[in-house]
Amino acid sequence: MGSTGHGSTYRGSDSGDSRSVSPGPISRSHSPTNTPTSSSWTSRGGPHNGYAPGARKFLGKHLRKLSTSLPTHYSPFSPPLAQTPNTPYFRGGGIYYRAKGIVFRRARMLTFLTCFVGLVLFIFMHLHHNPVSNRLRAASGGSKFVIILAANQGGGVMTWKGPKEWAVERDSIANKKAYAERWGYHLEIKDMSTKKRYAHEWRESWEKVDVIKQTMRQYPKAEWFWWLDLHTFIMEPSISLQTHIFNHLQNVTYRDINVYNPLNITHPPAENNFFFLDDMSKSAVGDDKANSINLIVPQDCGGFNLGSFFVKRSEWSERLLDIWWDPVGYEQKHMEWEHKEQDALEYLYINQPWIRSGTAFIPQRMINSFPPGACSDTPDDPRIFYKEQDRDFVVNMAGCEWGRDCWGEMASYRGLSERLNKGWWKKHF
Repeated sequence: MGSTGHGSTYRGSDSGDSRSVSPGPISRSHSPTNTPTSSSWTSRGGPHNGYAPGARKFLGKHLRKLSTSLPTHYSPFSPPLAQTPNTPYFRGGGIYYRAKGIVFRRARMLTFLTCFVGLVLFIFMHLHHNPVSNRLRAASGGSKFVIILAANQGGGVMTWKGPKEWAVERDSIANKKAYAERWGYHLEIKDMSTKKRYAHEWRESWEKVDVIKQTMRQYPKAEWFWWLDLHTFIMEPSISLQTHIFNHLQNVTYRDINVYNPLNITHPPAENNFFFLDDMSKSAVGDDKANSINLIVPQDCGGFNLGSFFVKRSEWSERLLDIWWDPVGYEQKHMEWEHKEQDALEYLYINQPWIRSGTAFIPQRMINSFPPGACSDTPDDPRIFYKEQDRDFVVNMAGCEWGRDCWGEMASYRGLSERLNKGWWKKHF
């Protein structure tokens, strides 16, 4: 005799049948006492899938959270993460959508690689200092500048040159070479040894003007020429001339000599001393435009200082150099002008009003700081002497050969520059 329910059919041993089937496991869903009717199950809204009402929604939500937190091996051919046919934002796995995903992912990767390569090239070619970047700097404006360095002063003809003199020259030349290569500038090292080249053998003391004229002919495409005496040292090689001066020339120079006038020159020139003065000559600042500046000169305690100065190629400068180098002026005044071509320029500035309109002055410490011992008449003037905390650009050991130790000063400032500019970034960028 058998009984039938929603579960299995069971046959007992009392039926007389020799075959006996062992009863299987009885679940709650098959239990006669707990078996819900079809109507009551449907009325609760639960599907016939073996889960209690609401269990599928609860489990599905937490399983999706678990699956998205597990590590995966991403493939460009796999569908987007956590997208399944049951998610509401699933767009299908067709060829179109897969190809679209691959294209967009590759486009993003290509954009990233392009930006990365561009950044590397920018650093290598513009920030890092190497032969390629130096050539680029020269092509992008560095070739407009020529550094003229006076070397081999006297050449050992008049006085014997010892090891210290050669050491000073070696350090000075190496300093200018490294700076010129770093920024793509031209460097012209001029031999200033004493030779019988001019009508009067002592005119070598004036040859600075002639050397500038020669260099202008050698570099016809250059615009600015920077003269540096041998006893100068560039303290901040990481600063270019453009950044330091020429990108803002109007703001770092002054045209009115009354701003700092150690020679007490009357400026503007007095009208009763000249037959005619135009409006520009009457003005203390000329036309006050940066493009009319043709000569940039610093002043020290004694007046104009030509240990470090700039000359621009122009008709104005060619005219000035011709008059400056005129042998008539030399023959008449060389016994009076102790500082040779420097005194000659001061004389021309005072007596030729047109020279004032093209001349600009620059604070001495921007291109020509002095060490202690120079300008002994004004030892405490803050406009003249080198200051480490201000990181002055150039130091000029002017007059060190007259009772001071040129080699000791050069070695001291070279070591200071190396200390101030040490580090990986300063050396390579």
